[in-house]
Amino acid sequence: MNSSVLHHVVFLRHGESVGNAENRFQGHADFPLTERGRAQARALAERWQAAGVTFDRAVASPLLRARQTAEIVCAALGVPLEFDPGWMEINNGRMAGLTAEEGDRLFPRPAFTTPYTHYGETGESRWQLYLRAGANIQKLVDSPPGRILVVAHGGILNMTMYALLNIPVQANSSGPRFLFRNTAFATFEYHAERHNWYLVGFDSGAPEEEAE
Repeated sequence: MNSSVLHHVVFLRHGESVGNAENRFQGHADFPLTERGRAQARALAERWQAAGVTFDRAVASPLLRARQTAEIVCAALGVPLEFDPGWMEINNGRMAGLTAEEGDRLFPRPAFTTPYTHYGETGESRWQLYLRAGANIQKLVDSPPGRILVVAHGGILNMTMYALLNIPVQANSSGPRFLFRNTAFATFEYHAERHNWYLVGFDSGAPEEEAE
């Protein structure tokens, strides 16, 4: 690793969950991986093993779908794993666990939303999620230099990309979207002496899967 690189971080989304397969709003609802999701995690671990990829440490959301993905990958690669609730998915309030049809019927999207509008009436706003992503990045930068794997969820990973790339949170949930399919991952390097985050790779992950 180049001595000027403080951190090399891979941000990985979990494998397919039961909530994904049933087209549900997940948020903090704690769905496990499907067998397909477990296979996706194993396939990624095998791919990284074959390529000689390893990490000094890993941190994951404690929600089952991320926890199980991280446990499969880290066991295969021999990487120490810890859990941090800061990497949990957006708290989507009363929509948690509902099907897409139920959510749209019970909690129709307002005509206009601001970055401060709470998701599912009682959940987080996009601004709160953005701030949580920033706090997570601060923890990464404050931790010892090295190769770090982060295993999390589509919503929090999108706001992490916003924070790293200096993109403001916008009204009506507009702005760019980063499509983290199941087991998609983004690779970044942080050069502290110039305060530069470099996006050095993006893998689109498993095909034919809907958003979180």
